[in-house]
Amino acid sequence: MVNRFIGALWHRLRGPVQWRLMWLAHATFMVGVTGVVRDDEGRVLLLHHRLWRKDTPWGLPTGYARRGETFEQTVVREVKEETNLDVTPGPLVRLTSGYRLRVEAAYEARFTGGTPRLDPREILDAGWFPVDELPEGLIASHRELILGSVVGVDSQGAP
Repeated sequence: MVNRFIGALWHRLRGPVQWRLMWLAHATFMVGVTGVVRDDEGRVLLLHHRLWRKDTPWGLPTGYARRGETFEQTVVREVKEETNLDVTPGPLVRLTSGYRLRVEAAYEARFTGGTPRLDPREILDAGWFPVDELPEGLIASHRELILGSVVGVDSQGAP
């Protein structure tokens, strides 16, 4: 009897109210989005991040998704904000969760143009690196993304 009542009530509530109740009842996640940006020569765009740990300051363009933004749009926006470069997002190469209330998505992306101009609040330096000449101080998870996506590793880490 109670279950029937709850079911009937749920169906009467409809869209926006149902969504709000689901949002309140479940965990809310932040989504970090990373772009594995490559140029026509296969080199990878790496950034020296001002706010990252001193022993691992190098990494891929990364940032958090905004409300209403697709993850692909986040890649485009973050690369533009941090470097002033234009990219076209490609396929999803990794989706992970488990670090507190954060989900991380990584996409391949293709450099399409623009004149480099770094955001000095976040980025100290940037460069295009061949995959066999990645810099010291590159965060391990980004090294795995770069090398994994080159050799065709799927989102679960299996070849």
